[in-house]
Amino acid sequence: MTARQNQPSATADDGTLAPDDGTLAADDGMLAADDGGFAQYLATPEGPEAPTPERAGPVGPDVAIRTVIADGRHGPVRIRIYGESTGTPGPALVWLHGGGFVSGGLDMPESDYLGRILASTGTPVLSVEYRLARDGVHFAVPHEDALSGWFWARRNAVELGLAPELLCMGGAGAGGNLAVGAALYLTDAGKSLPAKLLLAYPFLHAELPPPSEGLDQDVMARLPRHLRFTTEDCVRSAENYIGGPVSMASSYAMPGYADPSGLPPTAIAACEYDDVRGSSELFAAHLDRAGVPVSYFLARGAYHGHLNHAPSSPEAQLILRYFAGELASAGAP
Repeated sequence: MTARQNQPSATADDGTLAPDDGTLAADDGMLAADDGGFAQYLATPEGPEAPTPERAGPVGPDVAIRTVIADGRHGPVRIRIYGESTGTPGPALVWLHGGGFVSGGLDMPESDYLGRILASTGTPVLSVEYRLARDGVHFAVPHEDALSGWFWARRNAVELGLAPELLCMGGAGAGGNLAVGAALYLTDAGKSLPAKLLLAYPFLHAELPPPSEGLDQDVMARLPRHLRFTTEDCVRSAENYIGGPVSMASSYAMPGYADPSGLPPTAIAACEYDDVRGSSELFAAHLDRAGVPVSYFLARGAYHGHLNHAPSSPEAQLILRYFAGELASAGAP
């Protein structure tokens, strides 16, 4: 592969979209304090504070779900499909979960709950299970798994009752990185592009740019350690994924440093209380300068990983509502 040079409404408890009453619920988990940072994500594939049967998160709406297997360069790639075509072929979303490249999977709320919610609004979601950067796995394996999921979705879109030209791609955190990296490769290779990119608090730069307007340090100090991202955390995460120093990273591995010219329209949801917010802001600015249509939504009261750690909170529902609207407008002039 050739590398480049360097206001929405909430959802009700049953998963249906409901009017926004303007309230933001506090999350009790914000008050905990612990140590670990990136090490906590590396400690277990499930990630820090993975849901247990005793405190499982919301299941979400009951939608049709099935699993298919795509052939990938590094072996089979599972894709979980949420929802079905409702008649006239329309948009669908190929989705990639987050977890610092080393944790998470198809069952995490950021993947499963999101898939159920968006499918319940009429947009099928194809959630891709990429290999994690653990036990000797590094770039470009997760990147190529993401591409395998995309190519499978494009090849099978008509059979699934979907419009290939309206197929979108997105992800959260590290998954947002993979989505942008895949789109850059598709652009360079002259392949079919997503109709739109949808990114939730993406991790696109190894060295974090500072967020505009700063961060409320009183709130940030109350966040548990695994929701904070120091410079060291981000560099360690990037180097673990790359398999070496950041300086050797392909633009597909750290796509925030690439020229974004030619990328499809992009929707970015950032969180108010997030050390990584500056990465979203800088990427949005680069897209705008490159002439790529970009929509940027700041979820007030939300923190990094909100779709996973507090998926039924009003703040997370705002992001899901934003994405539902962006998907509905995919392909619009």
